[in-house]
Amino acid sequence: MNAPNQKIRVGVFFGGKSAEHEVALQSAKNIIEAIDPGKYDVTLIAVDKNGQWHHADAAGYLTNESDPKRIKLAASDHQMALVPGEIEDRLMPVSGGDAPPKLDVVFPVLHGPFGEDGTMQGLLRLADIAFVGADVLGSAVGMDKDVAKRLWRDAGLPTARHVTLLHRDRAKADTALIAEHVGLPCFVKPANLGSSVGVRKAKTADELSAAIAHAFEYDKKVIIEEFIDGREIECAVLGNEDPKASVLGEIVPKHEFYSYEAKYIDEAGADLRIPADLPDDLSGQVRRTAIRAFEVLNCEGMARVDFFVTAGGAIYLNEINTIPGFTKISMYPKLWEASGIGYADLIDRLIQLAIERHQCDQAFKTSYDV
Repeated sequence: MNAPNQKIRVGVFFGGKSAEHEVALQSAKNIIEAIDPGKYDVTLIAVDKNGQWHHADAAGYLTNESDPKRIKLAASDHQMALVPGEIEDRLMPVSGGDAPPKLDVVFPVLHGPFGEDGTMQGLLRLADIAFVGADVLGSAVGMDKDVAKRLWRDAGLPTARHVTLLHRDRAKADTALIAEHVGLPCFVKPANLGSSVGVRKAKTADELSAAIAHAFEYDKKVIIEEFIDGREIECAVLGNEDPKASVLGEIVPKHEFYSYEAKYIDEAGADLRIPADLPDDLSGQVRRTAIRAFEVLNCEGMARVDFFVTAGGAIYLNEINTIPGFTKISMYPKLWEASGIGYADLIDRLIQLAIERHQCDQAFKTSYDV
């Protein structure tokens, strides 16, 4: 690692090849602006919608940056590739420009597939670079809502009923039987996306069929979930071996549900109430469940855990986000700010947690002593 007074070299990887690309650009902009330049040297690696990597210019890496509908990466001729192994210049130019400096740690701001699902995490492990957030397994199971719910259920944690459909079985799907099992209304979601992309609420059998077809446009696996008539409560988790839970927040959507538009485009699309108005005992139960849900999925670093809480005090796990949003209206940084950790300090803690885990991993043997 670096000399005591040397800055830590952080690579912010952002964008990505997913339907959540624009959200990631908004998150990355906030992180890049908040990171402490006195402590960190920052290298920007933009991942475009085709999956190509670019060494981005910090002076102008986005266009239409103030418009969530039109925000996009600036054009770049500095294409990059990551070379696995313990070499000095792991990031190599493919076309144009010099190699960026060797990185000590990567902060992935890549929501959804090809960034949050273990693919990027596996590549960074091969390249022997520390990175913020969950490792390969935690990222993969956290991304797949079906697998996450099954693991939570097997651990005795409360989840709503759901049915999973695979793309190969879509023609045989019996919507009447599905509706009978989960009830109507229900929610239909791509299993491996976040930010409410591809999500629809179905109130009738016809709407259910249309919602399933819509969700299959984004993923080969779709889940249909029981509708829980409850408040939407969120909890931020931070840590590796001893994770901590934030105060709770409540989402009160002004749309029919907390849609993509309500989250990232319409700043008045939902009220964020922090802290959530819950009795202390119920709040404690939600926070403990959030930590347990984080641990069951082998998560590390950070995650936002989402719940439904009914009027009778029953709690249900909804989903987990292992690279939660960092936009100016995102819950994860807001919850930690309300818990006493400001935005810049939160980024610092996440980077330190990544370095600590990497140093721990380096201590394990890679050969067998006979």
